Amino acid sequence: MPRFSRLTIGLGVLLLALWFGFGAAAAQQPAPNVDDQVLRIAKDLYCPVCTGVPLDVCDTQACVQWRALIREKLLAGEDEAQIRAYFIAQYGERVLGAPPPEGFNLSAYLLPFGALLLGAALVFFTARGWLKHAQSAENGSAPAPRVSAEYAERIARELKARE
Repeated sequence: MPRFSRLTIGLGVLLLALWFGFGAAAAQQPAPNVDDQVLRIAKDLYCPVCTGVPLDVCDTQACVQWRALIREKLLAGEDEAQIRAYFIAQYGERVLGAPPPEGFNLSAYLLPFGALLLGAALVFFTARGWLKHAQSAENGSAPAPRVSAEYAERIARELKARE
């Protein structure tokens, strides 16, 4: 019986060691490749020299230097938000691919949807008016056009003159 308990205790200790060993290994995430991080950040920044060219595909000397600066900042421990904030502080929002959705820039995100809703409402009410008009014309219940009294008298005089 003592041998069975030693075996049981040994297996228990082994299982615990494996459990904690695998848990620690699973908790450690592999460090992402710095080059991939540089390209991910550079994709959202735009070249200061070439208009409309993302930093990750531009080969100008300025872009090469910017990518090197991003690499240095990543290796120094800064995260993506800090690096973006640095470039915005240095060069302004023009280095961003899209304006940040805050303040007046929020209108760039909201106005297209507002215009779309306004256009849809215009189409809806116009089509509804056309349908009402078409239905009333089919039923013969179209309202008679309004004629001023002066015009009606003139028509009556001209009809009497023709007879």
